[in-house]
Amino acid sequence: MLAFALLVAACYLPWAFYADVDKHFNGFFSEKNIYGKPYKLLFFFAGFTTLSAFIKNSWLKRAALLVGGLNVAYAIKNFLLFGSCYRGYCPEKEIGLYLMLISSVVIFVMSFLPEGLIQPGKREERGGTSDK
Repeated sequence: MLAFALLVAACYLPWAFYADVDKHFNGFFSEKNIYGKPYKLLFFFAGFTTLSAFIKNSWLKRAALLVGGLNVAYAIKNFLLFGSCYRGYCPEKEIGLYLMLISSVVIFVMSFLPEGLIQPGKREERGGTSDK
């Protein structure tokens, strides 16, 4: 949940400063909407992955791996898009861009973790091997 909250906060923070237009871009704003509004897809992917961590369903866990991977790929795409040079000008990358990428990776790593600890007496009921 903390990583998702960090992602939401990172979308509000400035991602890059473009001196040629004298503006800060973030997850909600880019000049004339050239780069789109990446917060929509980031919130959807990260929200799905975060919520699936609290639900004990095997197919949902597998879907969370896929959606979490898509979230990281989209975060890398935004990192490259907002931070790359164009027409000989390189924008100044700011803290929000790095936090967005880090929180997306943390959410993806979280999707690998199990939903909880297996209690010692419950192993046989879940289809595990027994010592008989």
